[in-house]
Amino acid sequence: MLRGMYDWTLRLGSTRHAVWVLAAVAFVESSVFPIPPDILLIPMVLAVRERAWSLAAICTITSVLGGFLGYLIGALLFDVIGQPIIDFYGLNAAFVRFTEQYNEAGAWIVAFFGVTPFPYKVITIASGVTHLDPVVFGLASLGSRALRFFLVAALLWYFGPPIRAFIERYLGWVVLVFCILLIAGFVVLKLFL
Repeated sequence: MLRGMYDWTLRLGSTRHAVWVLAAVAFVESSVFPIPPDILLIPMVLAVRERAWSLAAICTITSVLGGFLGYLIGALLFDVIGQPIIDFYGLNAAFVRFTEQYNEAGAWIVAFFGVTPFPYKVITIASGVTHLDPVVFGLASLGSRALRFFLVAALLWYFGPPIRAFIERYLGWVVLVFCILLIAGFVVLKLFL
């Protein structure tokens, strides 16, 4: 099954619709979707290495735009859902402290977690909830997401054939490690936020 999905994604990477699918996944991953765009980016770059830079740029731009959707979700839905819960439990003072601490380190939080496998949507929504300065949020998102996607693209562009051979030989293990990193991101979230 994994091999079939991998082969399908490689074939998708060379079609004219591939860029739109990649852009859509990068956009929704930043606000609501649980699967990162790397799942598509990696095989698409391996399928057509000459497009590595444009694919990384598409991931970066649409991910940042999707991050602003996540920011809006945090900013708008918190008032409707989150604030009444905080009021009910009498946690206003604690939330004010959390907001102040988040905003003091907000640029670094967004920049750090924008590069890691940590679920970026959590950071985009938290940034909206705490009303992190949108310019700070946007710049930190742009820098971190560009670093992440262009680094992946650069490695795949430079080491393309050996990496492709490795992935194809150890596809099951590669997917397992990726899933472990994704779950670890959620565990870190649970422990530290």
